[in-house]
Amino acid sequence: MKTAVISATGLWTPPHSISNEELVKSYNAWADSWNVAYAAEIGAGTVDPKTHSSVEFIEKASGIKSRFVIDKEGIIDPETMAPRIDERPNDQISVMAEMAVLAARDALERAGRKPEDIDAVICAASNMQRAYPAMAVEIQNALGCGGFAFDMNVACSSATFGIQTAADFIRSGSARSVLMVNPEICSGHLNFTDRDSHFIFGDVATAVLVEEESIAPAGHWKILGTKLKTEFSNNIRNNFGFLNRAAPEGIGAPDKLFMQEGRKVFREVVPMVANMIAEHLGELGLQGSDLRRMWLHQANANMNRLIASKVLGHEATEDESPTVLDTYANTSSAGSIIAFHKHSGDLKPGEKGLICSFGAGYSAGSVFVEKTA
Repeated sequence: MKTAVISATGLWTPPHSISNEELVKSYNAWADSWNVAYAAEIGAGTVDPKTHSSVEFIEKASGIKSRFVIDKEGIIDPETMAPRIDERPNDQISVMAEMAVLAARDALERAGRKPEDIDAVICAASNMQRAYPAMAVEIQNALGCGGFAFDMNVACSSATFGIQTAADFIRSGSARSVLMVNPEICSGHLNFTDRDSHFIFGDVATAVLVEEESIAPAGHWKILGTKLKTEFSNNIRNNFGFLNRAAPEGIGAPDKLFMQEGRKVFREVVPMVANMIAEHLGELGLQGSDLRRMWLHQANANMNRLIASKVLGHEATEDESPTVLDTYANTSSAGSIIAFHKHSGDLKPGEKGLICSFGAGYSAGSVFVEKTA
């Protein structure tokens, strides 16, 4: 069986950033206008008034301080409260494909690869811009890659599921070089008028080049093992789709955007992920003490703190479990890849680490890696 490795990663970050202060100001202005518009109903007790958000609330609940977005003006406009992304004609590259191409080129350049060296492209993301033709095929075409391409969606775990899929292609001999990309326009499915979640997401694109070890550049990351897990839960959901497009409440209704039962998610996902990591460590003959670093899914600082402590047996330092959540917010499938991309260059040959993602589904994926010389 062939050995799969991570040869390089790539990152593209949008040019616009929104601070918590800016987001809170726009939300509170919207809430005040809503309360004025529904003053009669509020006075009659038939509806509850909208309460203000605050920087302190956001940072305590999530650890997020800012987020990068495709469109800033629409999000912080109290009369819009959503990104305004112009629709492109069909003869132009789509927004999501363009983001992925930029991240992919970064990864290819770092690995010294040309697009024609790639055998397969996987576009793994929480939301696709369209159902078909596949985003991955458009990305493949824009880059000039050969082989085949397809999309996959496992919400926030899409990247780790994509890495295992790419690694399986390498192991079986179906491909020697697989490009896995994660373009995430999370602001497009976030309800910016929901106080409990209006701060959660940001936009970004990442790329991971998975290759056969014999052709990988020096300093690559050997994939020691991958493990995937799913358990059905409706506590994190996004019901938008073509089957309910014509629902009476309309496309923009809250039920068609991101929704979650936050406390339930926390209680159920933390032990699920910690147990999965522990099981995977045992299967590989490793212990938590063998890990130099953990690149965890960037959704909630408190969740990561608890998961890391369960795996390592102590409170993780920033060096052991680095955070990008504070500046990028939750970028769904891309979060753990951003953390790996930004905080892996200092590891020495022989040191091991864990890339782990988890989210809606529930879904979770772990990828143990070892730095080579």
